[in-house]
Amino acid sequence: MVAEDVDPLRAQGFQDVEILHIVAVVAYYAYVNRIADGLGVLLGPKA
Repeated sequence: MVAEDVDPLRAQGFQDVEILHIVAVVAYYAYVNRIADGLGVLLGPKA
């Protein structure tokens, strides 16, 4: 990631605080997925 990576988001009208929220949510999901993978969590049966 570099500063220019956020330019397309700004071009779509996102403000810096909204971009921060996007980054935080994405980072949280990545973290949780890595923890689940590390613990061997299995997904339930597909509905």
